[in-house]
Amino acid sequence: MIELEAFDNFVLEYDKWFENHKVEYALELKAIREFLPKEGNGIEVGAGTGRFSQPLGISLGVEPSEAMRRLATSRGVNIIAGVAETLPVEDDFYDFALLVTTVCFLEEPELAFKEVYRVLKAEGVIIVGLIDKDSKLGKKYEEKKSESKFYKNANFHTVVEIQEKLVKAGFNNIEYVQAILPDDIIENSEPEVKQGYGEGSFVVLRAQKYDA
Repeated sequence: MIELEAFDNFVLEYDKWFENHKVEYALELKAIREFLPKEGNGIEVGAGTGRFSQPLGISLGVEPSEAMRRLATSRGVNIIAGVAETLPVEDDFYDFALLVTTVCFLEEPELAFKEVYRVLKAEGVIIVGLIDKDSKLGKKYEEKKSESKFYKNANFHTVVEIQEKLVKAGFNNIEYVQAILPDDIIENSEPEVKQGYGEGSFVVLRAQKYDA
């Protein structure tokens, strides 16, 4: 897990991004909903300020930043202090786990995926949302991350890299959906959500726990 100082000290600035980028935020939510189970016991890992847990109806989250936990709590999300690599929750308990942009703030995403595998029930699913490093926005973030208080120590990943780490952690049946964000638009096409990856900057992967 990267250092939390910027997230604790500038939490309102971080949270304001969602107000300033309403189209992107709405598309990200729409993409996640494509894979989010309609029922079941879920948890968000790296819940931040509750911007995803709250509208998606996920009542429990894990978040290491104290300032972000307070803001998420004010949105009605039950937040536990903890990190993705050592989740403070029991084995085989959740039907699904959501991680949105969390992977770029982890030093070893595979450890987090193994922890999620541990806490999921048999045939439970992990849903991972990320900015694809190979995308237009991903390349922009990578080039300018030294200028960002939030992303200067981030590690952006390609979809293929995350897929490989999920498989190593024991997951299978991987599916993809992508949000075509405003910066991705080519030849007057409209923002939208579609299957696969390679066109949109925000990609969601869904994978299933597999017990041999």
